[in-house]
Amino acid sequence: MTSDPLDPGAPRETPDPPARGLRRPLLWALLVIALTANAVTSVSSLPTAVGVTFGGVVALALGALLVRDHYRHRARTGGGRPPRNPDA
Repeated sequence: MTSDPLDPGAPRETPDPPARGLRRPLLWALLVIALTANAVTSVSSLPTAVGVTFGGVVALALGALLVRDHYRHRARTGGGRPPRNPDA
C-alpha cells in the first residue's frame, strides 16, 4: 500500500508488478515463430541461407536469451546455490 499524494492520510492499493514482465513470454513466442519459420523454409524451395538464419542464428540466440533470463531471475530470487562472496 502507498499513500495518495492528494490525500496523504488515505491509503490506496497498488497491484504488484509481474514477476518476470513480458520479456519471457515474448522470447518464447519469438522462438516458436523462428522454429516454425525454420520448418517452413526447410520444406520449401527457399535458399538454404534463409533456413540457416532462422534455425541456426535466430533460434539459438533466442534460446540463449531465455537461458540468461532464467539464470538472472533465479539469482534474484535466491533459488539454487547461494551467491559467491569473493570477499569472504
